[in-house]
Amino acid sequence: MRTSKGLLIFLILLLLLASASPLQASSGPEIVGEAAVVIDIKNGQVLFEKNPDRRVYPASTTKIMTAVIALENGRLDAAVAVPGEACNIEGSSIGLQEGEKISLEDLLYALMLNSGNDTAVAIACHVGGSVEAFVSMMNKKAAELGAVNTHFNNPNGLPDPGHYSTAYDMALISRYAMQNPEFRKIVSTRVKTIRRSVPDAQVYLENHNRLLWLYEGATGVKTGYTVEAGQCLVSSAARQGRELLAVVMKSEGSNIWSDSTSLMDYCFKEFRPVCLVEAGAFVADVPVKFGEPAAVAVQTGSSFTYNFPADKPLEIKKEVLLEKEFCAPVRAGEKLGEMAFYDGERELGRVDLVAQQEVRRKFLARWWPWLLLSGMLLVLVAIIRRHRNERRRRWLRYTRRRKYYYL
Repeated sequence: MRTSKGLLIFLILLLLLASASPLQASSGPEIVGEAAVVIDIKNGQVLFEKNPDRRVYPASTTKIMTAVIALENGRLDAAVAVPGEACNIEGSSIGLQEGEKISLEDLLYALMLNSGNDTAVAIACHVGGSVEAFVSMMNKKAAELGAVNTHFNNPNGLPDPGHYSTAYDMALISRYAMQNPEFRKIVSTRVKTIRRSVPDAQVYLENHNRLLWLYEGATGVKTGYTVEAGQCLVSSAARQGRELLAVVMKSEGSNIWSDSTSLMDYCFKEFRPVCLVEAGAFVADVPVKFGEPAAVAVQTGSSFTYNFPADKPLEIKKEVLLEKEFCAPVRAGEKLGEMAFYDGERELGRVDLVAQQEVRRKFLARWWPWLLLSGMLLVLVAIIRRHRNERRRRWLRYTRRRKYYYL
């Protein structure tokens, strides 16, 4: 009897403690994938992460960077002559034949929809001159984007100990790629028929990314698989004015689809975007030394939106960071400072503060009018001196003549 009463009291206390404790936000869904990241494409904010910096084999998600380099350094209408080294490549391909000519645009569709390993090599040789030179361009671009834990050894993602990336780095690269309208167009295409001069060659392409058919608002991006890498997927979707990008690496079988959709569902549901400032918002009138006018209106150079947990109250602080003094001239649109946003002590991000209009330097505040005036004064002084010297010489001549006359 005592045991029953003690157990009842313990359960009551447990319930009271649970009701008194604040509810914690969900840490996100459990996924099979070894590494994952979800970001907001617009501002790059990380909404979910699991082993984001763990090195993994990227498999064919490598081709995202291959496409970026090709789009930025090649012409879509260029006719590409297929080299011998692009033929008979292991893994997925469209059966390129040595010597056949195919447009760079069609090669890119085959690369991103059909995941052609042979097309990656053909693109690399055409754009970079060689696979090695093209891979160097890929690594240089990765470094520029801040993908510091990435190193490419080939353009197609075939297994190589020196070919690796991370979920976070792939998110950085993919977010950058999605800023390119042509890239967006390619990776959102479900099916495509390309043109080839070889009889009976594969021309019908179907995108391997099933989410384009299965997930509401899906916009891309790229699948990947090797035995070493497991199932990989970079996916994106747009809903209600925002777009998310999910990277899942080293998942298993069909879990790659459920991993990706559950992550995006979670982030769409559990986070709400809040615009903290609009582009062009007036901030202050700032005095400008030697300026005409004497002050310039400062405004925000861009908007800033941040995603917050749906149930979290907002406690946002803004801090305007401007130089103490500005001197004319000031160009319209010139950066004059920054506006920083904080959630408590944590900085969320910054936007540039720019001049709303041009401020010219006052005429007499410029250096050349003073130089001109100084020159004119020197000339005037020289003229006066010369005039005085001439009068003195005349006087001397006059006095000498008078002296001789009286003698």
